[in-house]
Amino acid sequence: MISAILWIPIGALKAEPTIAEPPSKEEIQDIITTIAASTADSENEEEAGDERMNDAGGAVDEVARALNVADALGKADKLDDIALGLKELDMEHYDDEDEGVEVFSSRIGDLYYPSNDLDPYIKDKNDDDDSEELEDMIINPTDSVVVCARTEDDFSLLEVHILEDVGTSEMNMYVHHDIIIPTFSLSTAWLDCLQGREKGNFLAVGSMEPSIEIWDLDVIDVVQPCMVLGGILEKKKKGKKKSIKYKDDSHTDSVLGLAWNKALRNVLASASADKRVKIWDVATGKCESTMEHQSDKVLAVAWHHHEREILLSGSFDHTVVLRDGRMPSHPGYKWSITADVESLAWDPHTYPYFVVSLEDGTIKCFDVRTAKSESTSDLSSTFTLHAHDKVVTSVSYNVSAPNVCIFNILLLQVKL
Repeated sequence: MISAILWIPIGALKAEPTIAEPPSKEEIQDIITTIAASTADSENEEEAGDERMNDAGGAVDEVARALNVADALGKADKLDDIALGLKELDMEHYDDEDEGVEVFSSRIGDLYYPSNDLDPYIKDKNDDDDSEELEDMIINPTDSVVVCARTEDDFSLLEVHILEDVGTSEMNMYVHHDIIIPTFSLSTAWLDCLQGREKGNFLAVGSMEPSIEIWDLDVIDVVQPCMVLGGILEKKKKGKKKSIKYKDDSHTDSVLGLAWNKALRNVLASASADKRVKIWDVATGKCESTMEHQSDKVLAVAWHHHEREILLSGSFDHTVVLRDGRMPSHPGYKWSITADVESLAWDPHTYPYFVVSLEDGTIKCFDVRTAKSESTSDLSSTFTLHAHDKVVTSVSYNVSAPNVCIFNILLLQVKL
């Protein structure tokens, strides 16, 4: 299942991503222990004690396997030396060593050739699989990049897709690399600013948990996020009762929507099932303000591209609300929608317009200039697009190509 998608600005990612350092034994053990504890907390209270013991034993086995992997990673250099030594010994041809070898030979024509250039049996001496793989890993300045959050079998991941030669008959799309994440993702937002880093390529991910994880897209095989905003501080269980202590200013339910403010680069907005919209400072990792939605769960948020204080939010009560941070006492403007809101997006090329994707498979476009008062606006949309037969979970505009959107994983040409 694909739960979220978005475009990455062209040329933003590193041409050659770096490889993450392997985690230490302690880090692996902490990760496994945390996942095992989380799984135990979510188990049904009526499960038999024997099943709980089996789960605990499985967790211990996972820890042991992880520690063995860490040991192997720590010995990687030694293993390389051993492999190189075995290659020099050429044990596969040990029994044939005395056949056809001249003591004072130049070795041309013997069983062993000092280089591939001297071996007549190698036809294409420039063929190198490693160089081809390296070439595939290079991201060209003209490549378009789309990040897709999806769940497959029992794990979730972020896939970085490369689109070559967009707009031509030679267009090619492939997965460049992926990042395995611990929980089912519900929302994503790209940002180029983070604590202690002036410039970079980061992806904020909202999930079923109350925390927001921020991952580095320029690093391959990364296992931990760069930063976590909010989340659970402590869980306690007394008999059948559970108590949860959250971090200061954290959401207390799933994070359903995220939006980065490109004008105020350190600002990130989040929408949650706890009926709140929070504004975060990613330079400090702290929540700066909280806005309450009294009606229902908030599904999506979107900052205006040009007016940096204007924020859209959509909720389960079939409404979209526009608020201006320069007027905190103003209740905002509201539009009625025909179904549950799934995502919001401002048109980066025609600034008065925004689109909202809905549970019924449609996408509606509205003009903010139609808002006449503080009350709900029942004016018709600028256009309605029947994009899918089922829910349209996310919408993303390509800022580099006017009128091109991506809905789920389907490219469409939108003409206003």
